[in-house]
Amino acid sequence: MAEQQQMGRSPQQNIHSHTWIVGVLGLVAGLLLLVYVPSLKVVSSSLLLFAGFHLVGAVVLLASLYILALRRLVRRLWPRKAKPATGTGDRYDFGWSPEWMNGLAVGALVAVSAATAIQVAAPHWWPVAFLVLLLGAAFFVGNSVMRSFRSGDHVVLPMVDLLRGDRDVVLDAGCGTGRTTIALSRVLRSGRVVAVDRFDAGYIDDGGRDLLDRNLRAAGMTGRVKIETADLTALPFDNESFDSAISTNVFDHLGKNKEQALREVLRVLKPGGRFLMAVWVPGWAMFAVANALSFFLTPREAWRAMARRAGFETVDEGAFNYAWFVVLRKPAAPSAVLV
Repeated sequence: MAEQQQMGRSPQQNIHSHTWIVGVLGLVAGLLLLVYVPSLKVVSSSLLLFAGFHLVGAVVLLASLYILALRRLVRRLWPRKAKPATGTGDRYDFGWSPEWMNGLAVGALVAVSAATAIQVAAPHWWPVAFLVLLLGAAFFVGNSVMRSFRSGDHVVLPMVDLLRGDRDVVLDAGCGTGRTTIALSRVLRSGRVVAVDRFDAGYIDDGGRDLLDRNLRAAGMTGRVKIETADLTALPFDNESFDSAISTNVFDHLGKNKEQALREVLRVLKPGGRFLMAVWVPGWAMFAVANALSFFLTPREAWRAMARRAGFETVDEGAFNYAWFVVLRKPAAPSAVLV
């Protein structure tokens, strides 16, 4: 989602730096579809197949080159321009780059093409062709899930008991380009938001900082939001500074630092304060997006255990926008924290 910043890591690390691997694999697939597959006798004998594989191969090759090298050039030659605000939710721009919005569609195209090549060149391998076709269908569904995040309909929060009152001071931990901060504005009438991020996400155009300013202006929230550049594992705030806290699609990107970040949120919350956290967990939607990689996501029970060790109590949980959410509470009175 747009708020998935690389908190808890050194500035040199980028959690999505593995996109170069995707680009290289795309180059290989594009060359195979453009050069090798059309050379097969059964393909070259059909004008439709011959032209089709050349076309698909060229598309995949260009998409892969864009990921690996052309994106920075395009950014330099045609810098991103702010769009005028309108009266609809579509006025917001959360900066998702083209490879994240369309990459799985290209993967689906490759899978369907590969299934077709297997079927026409080696019909007795039809079970393999069928499995590859199913993979393509999963990629297509995953691409639909990813593109849905651009919709203004996703600028929402689950209906939960989070705020103490309209004047809460709320921490947005990993604000990204402001999706969650803007969603808070719908329920936080007179309070303030402190939006924290490192603003170094390579997969969000411009890192997110300029887009955050623009989105806050469009939402009329500039005067109610204080922006801080900081790391979630070492928040620059005093103990018990916030009435509430929130974080969507960020903590699942913290690797081994998840529990440390939970402890930091607990520290800066006032006693009795609540923390709404939404993360990606294993499930059908994440399988469509990440396939086998989705099995490496932290499951719900592991999140619950980390929250208990950090010192939180679980109040509520559920699902929204393809993510799992949990409402955690800092005990009103000091209690022993599990080691």
